[in-house]
Amino acid sequence: MFRAVLRTQWKWTRVAVLVCLVLAFAMPLVSLRSATMARSPQELISAMAAWGIGYATLAASLGLIVAWLAWASDHRGHHVYALALPVPRWRYVLLRFAAGVVLLLPVVVALGVGTALAVAVTNVPTGLHTYAVAVCLRFAFAALVSFAIFFAISAMTARAASYILGAIVVVLVAEFTTDAVGLHWQVGSHVLDFLIAYPGILSVFNGRWMLIDV
Repeated sequence: MFRAVLRTQWKWTRVAVLVCLVLAFAMPLVSLRSATMARSPQELISAMAAWGIGYATLAASLGLIVAWLAWASDHRGHHVYALALPVPRWRYVLLRFAAGVVLLLPVVVALGVGTALAVAVTNVPTGLHTYAVAVCLRFAFAALVSFAIFFAISAMTARAASYILGAIVVVLVAEFTTDAVGLHWQVGSHVLDFLIAYPGILSVFNGRWMLIDV
């Protein structure tokens, strides 16, 4: 059963996964090649920090795309296929989730190969160190977090998803309204800090994604 689910999700996501795979492999090589043009260690670190946004963005995008495509076919078919299978709903969801996690692995491996190759062919200035393993592990965890969040949202019905979007809109409107009348509650800012600031569930995307650092 798992092989069948994995095979179908691979057919739906293979183009997106292959594009992310190429980007993950090329990003460390391109970033270090551009960083070697730096005239000082400080400029090199600044260049690495700028490229760090790319790693976080790619991890978030990978999780989003794989999660959305995992349920796109079911939504188009109004979940008739899932209901027709002789398996409980919870098991079907777990199979979909496990297949999605497997599809994240080739991109993580490609990033690992790319970072290892980039570090091997780059002369790192004295006093700086490479963190290829740390970047790969952080990328893997960030992609998994993104996938889990968007997988849960994509698995919902359109009504449930609309409730979530509605709640987000209410929070934003409440913040703008309270700010306009001078209350300055900053509800949205507190929610954002709760999610992104450590130890929030999205804190993995925050901070420094440094392939080379002190």
